Amino acid sequence: MLTDERYKFILEKITQQGLVKSQELIKEMNCSESTLRRDLDALEEQGLLVRVHGGAKRVYEVEREIPVTEKTSKNTQEKKEIAECAASLVNDGDTIFLDAGTTTLYMIPFLKHKNIRIVTNAVQHAHLLADQGNEIVLIGGVLKNTTKAVVGTIGSAQLSQYHFNKVFLGMNGVDLEYGFTTPDPEEAAIKQQAIKNSAKVFILVDKSKFNKVTFVKVENIDSATILTNELDHQENKTYFEAATIMEVKHDLHSNTKSID
Repeated sequence: MLTDERYKFILEKITQQGLVKSQELIKEMNCSESTLRRDLDALEEQGLLVRVHGGAKRVYEVEREIPVTEKTSKNTQEKKEIAECAASLVNDGDTIFLDAGTTTLYMIPFLKHKNIRIVTNAVQHAHLLADQGNEIVLIGGVLKNTTKAVVGTIGSAQLSQYHFNKVFLGMNGVDLEYGFTTPDPEEAAIKQQAIKNSAKVFILVDKSKFNKVTFVKVENIDSATILTNELDHQENKTYFEAATIMEVKHDLHSNTKSID
């Protein structure tokens, strides 16, 4: 391999796996130990990886939270498609939990005619659901201005008394090593309690959330079903091995969406 080809191969491996071992890279690239050492040194100097004993690991940034108004304008079409397919998983008679994510917000129109009970910690969600006649339970607590979510010990205690057929949660980050993450400890506590009390858990994330890490870990990625856009299976091979992933596939010819 040429130098640039080796660099690309190493970085792709690190993106997919988070951590790579030197001996595996030497074997796969058919290069010498000294060549690999020079490659890793060069990539580390560029800030693209971190050398560790016996290999290298990915560099990641702990991303900060953005206001809900800004989140709503990002990847809108992808979120709507995920939301529609998520709503199709809800059956009459279910009791579900919706958290204050922007993707769960897009589920609301698709829940209009379902005979279900919906528990939420999102004021905006509760308002829209009530307008279309759904049965709503809005948990109590402290209102967080940036995400319009109700958080705190009161809400967590209230949630601990409830049981759900399904919960639908948004996440700010999905990562092989660091799991599902969110910027706020109090929102993380609400999500953790909902996960604990549900028979089935669905994490609604567009593909931009993969390989992202934020401040607080909620759960490991094998703790829930990830509902997302259609992914590149080769590029995300390790995610498919580590987690349960349902992809929303869009048929361009018939303009229909389905879950695989």
